[in-house]
Amino acid sequence: MNLEPLAARRRDRGFTLIDLVIAMAIIAVLLKIAFPSYQAYIVRSSRQSAQGELVALANLQEKIFLNSSAYTSSAVGAYTGQSTGGLGLPVGSPATSGKSKDGRYNISATATATTFTLTATPKSGTPQAGDGNLTITESNVRTWGSKTW
Repeated sequence: MNLEPLAARRRDRGFTLIDLVIAMAIIAVLLKIAFPSYQAYIVRSSRQSAQGELVALANLQEKIFLNSSAYTSSAVGAYTGQSTGGLGLPVGSPATSGKSKDGRYNISATATATTFTLTATPKSGTPQAGDGNLTITESNVRTWGSKTW
């Protein structure tokens, strides 16, 4: 009786349980390393997008000032080019603030006749929560929490 062909066939069948456990352990280690880096990338990317939106809105504020010698304090009102209008953002939560394009920030505007501050506040329940507020003023002072950007 020749047992060699039977033993050879068993080795060619596929993966053993040990092979699968080792592969799963390697995948788990790679995920443990890569996932936090990916999350940090997502937060940074969304912050940069919000910063770009704030700069664009600050430019709109300057256009409004050129047209009516005052800034608007409405982030969600329709853009008319006048201080009585708004910046034209979609309504966020609370209703006095607008949403950023990716929906991870609420953007609000405060203004007097000669000054304005635009603030992007991270929404709770998003990866941005706890990332710090972004602001920009009429004199181009840009802050992120206690840092400048």
